[in-house]
Amino acid sequence: MENFKRKSPEEILLSISKLHRGRLKIFIGAVSGSGKTYHMLREGTALQQQGIDVVICAVSTLQRPETIEQIGELERIPSIHWVHDDTEKKDLNMEALILRNPEVVLVDGLAHRNRPGAEHKTRLEDIHFLLSHGISVMTTVNVYELEGVRELAQKYMGIEVEETVSAHTLELADEIRLIDVTPETLLQRVSEGHVRNSKTAALFQRGTLGVLRELALRLVAEGVNDSLEKHREQMGMLGPSGAAERILVSTQYHWNGSIYVRRGQQVAKRLNGELMIITFTNQKRPLTKEQAAFKESLLKLVQKVGAEFEELPFHSRRRLPERLIQYALEHNVTRIMLGHSRQSRWQEFWQGSVVNDILRKSRNMDIFMVADRAEHQGERILPAKLAVPADNPLYHRLSSREVDEKIGRIRRGRFKVFIGAAPGVGKTYTMLREGNHLLKKGVDVVIGLLETHGRQETGQQVAELPLIERAKIKYSETVLEEMDTGAILRRNPELVLVDELAHTNVPGSKYKKRYEDVMEILNAGISVISTVNVQHLESLNDAVAQITGVRVRETVPDSILRLADEVELIDVAPQALQARMKEGKIYAREKIDQALDNFFKIGNLIALRELSLREIADDVDERLEAWERVSSLRGPWNKQEVIFVCVKLSHSAGKLIRRGFRTAFRLKADWIVAYVHSAKELTEDEQKMKASIENLTLRLGGKFEMISSSGPSSRLAEVIQAKADEHHATQLIIGQCDRPAWKRLWEGTIIKKLLRTARHMDILIVANYDPHIKRDILPEAAAHE
Repeated sequence: MENFKRKSPEEILLSISKLHRGRLKIFIGAVSGSGKTYHMLREGTALQQQGIDVVICAVSTLQRPETIEQIGELERIPSIHWVHDDTEKKDLNMEALILRNPEVVLVDGLAHRNRPGAEHKTRLEDIHFLLSHGISVMTTVNVYELEGVRELAQKYMGIEVEETVSAHTLELADEIRLIDVTPETLLQRVSEGHVRNSKTAALFQRGTLGVLRELALRLVAEGVNDSLEKHREQMGMLGPSGAAERILVSTQYHWNGSIYVRRGQQVAKRLNGELMIITFTNQKRPLTKEQAAFKESLLKLVQKVGAEFEELPFHSRRRLPERLIQYALEHNVTRIMLGHSRQSRWQEFWQGSVVNDILRKSRNMDIFMVADRAEHQGERILPAKLAVPADNPLYHRLSSREVDEKIGRIRRGRFKVFIGAAPGVGKTYTMLREGNHLLKKGVDVVIGLLETHGRQETGQQVAELPLIERAKIKYSETVLEEMDTGAILRRNPELVLVDELAHTNVPGSKYKKRYEDVMEILNAGISVISTVNVQHLESLNDAVAQITGVRVRETVPDSILRLADEVELIDVAPQALQARMKEGKIYAREKIDQALDNFFKIGNLIALRELSLREIADDVDERLEAWERVSSLRGPWNKQEVIFVCVKLSHSAGKLIRRGFRTAFRLKADWIVAYVHSAKELTEDEQKMKASIENLTLRLGGKFEMISSSGPSSRLAEVIQAKADEHHATQLIIGQCDRPAWKRLWEGTIIKKLLRTARHMDILIVANYDPHIKRDILPEAAAHE
């Protein structure tokens, strides 16, 4: 469909204007030394080998051997040198560049300011001039050199930045590539003397590097999100993409309005999503004094928490659910947050229920009912790190089990994972390059398992690295190959490189999954570097299926990623990845068209890129975060959350369990998965389904319970609530009904009863996803608004 969509006149004019203009690519990193110049030069060399005319000018290698090596045979146009505050500066020699007229210029320092008297004040102006003359440019920038980010860096880290460039500059780029490097790697480069810029030395503290890294990841993710939304709009797609969270809080000018906004802020912050607040008002009636006061207070709070606010006209109670759903769909909302209704069952029957109508009409978005805790001493919930118990002082003598655990962690090898948005981004290539670099430094490195998929560039990176032969496993009448973990342990290297962490081993192997082999290797004191794609993370399985329409079967528990000492993202723009595909650098020629029409569609790649950027940003955030809360006068603020997930024996159970895990992980909460079973005996298929649900729960770190109920089905809601209360649950997660209307009586009653009786806890109703929602099937009310 994408290839046959008619272009608008504006799109045609834009395409024509671009024919005469150069292309701009920006490499962005957290700090100097992250590898921006290295990757820019490497890409320039690759273009030169393809016959493209490439030159470099004002490139700063800072005498780093690896970076200097990448210059190769690239032609250097002499830059204009000048001195400012005893520091040598380099300006672009614009006259020489225009006269030389190459196809591509590589230049460092996008935020650089030129010497006094230069034709252009800034390097950005120089670059615009080159682009207008049909010369393409590749350049580099540090995240703290962007306006907006600079203010944050200054406020939270005390970083003073002299030269900056507008953050909107990134919008002018045809391609942005993030060079992601962990703080550990950067600090190692400093200790080896590869980063020697005295002006930025203060940045090289582990915490500061972590914060700057997260800022870079989130900044690029926001840009990717903008391009994803634009693409989805062009394709007529409606509702959330599945890559990012957008929270919508519906409230009123009432005393509890601030509670809903605060709870929305907490959820949005923990999910790293956007927050939107709306309220419906009758514009024909002026606000009462009390409502006006609540409005003023609410607007101040909205501004304080950095949310978007909109006031919508209220026409009638009956039409409110439809208008709310329409608004949510138009704004790609993933979760609507509402207050619990206080209507009785008979009031709902005679007056109608806004909440029930929203549940019935909502599509592709979750509904979150904010707990009414007024009857529980005004109790409010914030995620909190629990203090060290008084009965566990610093001088506590460790038990033998505790000693064994600590010794095990000390002896365990170091674990690093390269993660990417899709196959072909360069994870294996980077892993091998790092292996060769460590081998040259004297580290005993071997390849435990390598999958080049016939990619020539990747195969060339093997170089001098020794390869452990694969084990031969006899299965039926066939001999299969698998990583030889026993041989690796006998060889006992310092570091082993293991490709494709999420791989399922062949039948007859010691372990079912490759990550289990990796755990055995790590526990033997051998360090491991491995690779994985974001779609293989267990908890993202549903989001990936929503984005791509493909259910990934090979997964790895999120805990394995959290176990890693370092997680590094290999970022590639979707267009560049498609270009690699078309050149035959990812799959064999006969598979290219099929891949481009399915998994490698541009919309999928954009969404997966955003998903991976946000996931790694969240991982950085979790590693950085110090959970400290100041005690409040308004009751028990620091309360540990407990998530209670209710499932039935169906394929949708996995989605609810994964949602429970991600919610609990973000909130630092305990979580329980419960299946309520009637007195009848489970069939063989039901036993298998139960075992699968239990295994998934345990694999993700939750607790599983099967609750027996001998009473009538009408009492199931009562049983669920009683068990949730027994666990002191603060949030109940349940799935949206997925049966036809005439079969909804039983399930619908459960949800409605829980909404009436469990008002003291948050209730999250997880939506079923319908990929066929398009803009042409908005609720009918849209035509009349």
